[in-house]
Amino acid sequence: MTSLSLRLQPGDDIRNSLSRLLLDRELPAACVLSCAGCLSRAALRLAGNGGGTIIEGPLEIVSLSGTLSPQGPHLHIAFADSIGRVLGGHLLDGCIVLTTAEIVLAILPDVRFSRRHDAATGYAELVITSPVEVTP
Repeated sequence: MTSLSLRLQPGDDIRNSLSRLLLDRELPAACVLSCAGCLSRAALRLAGNGGGTIIEGPLEIVSLSGTLSPQGPHLHIAFADSIGRVLGGHLLDGCIVLTTAEIVLAILPDVRFSRRHDAATGYAELVITSPVEVTP
């Protein structure tokens, strides 16, 4: 395992930025180790709710976790508003950085993550293949 650290800038979309990073670097699998930052807007799917919810900021990121595959990420986020109320859910496109998002990823070179539709859940679920040959 190796790590990759990055800082997203104001206006960046977290999900899109991480997806693009994985594709641009041709990484087979990664996961989020750490994230600290602030959002101007959060877009998430709440548990048991099929649609998206938009929350306007400023919002402090208190947690970001999940897996990244070439077919897309599966990320969950929790954030706090100006009075400390915390809300979280499945991160969607539209989580926009206000000031910064400092993210540390674990790169998993011996594993390949992919996503395949799962009839039981109705979602594209994680498929793990190991070991994998990765060229330096």
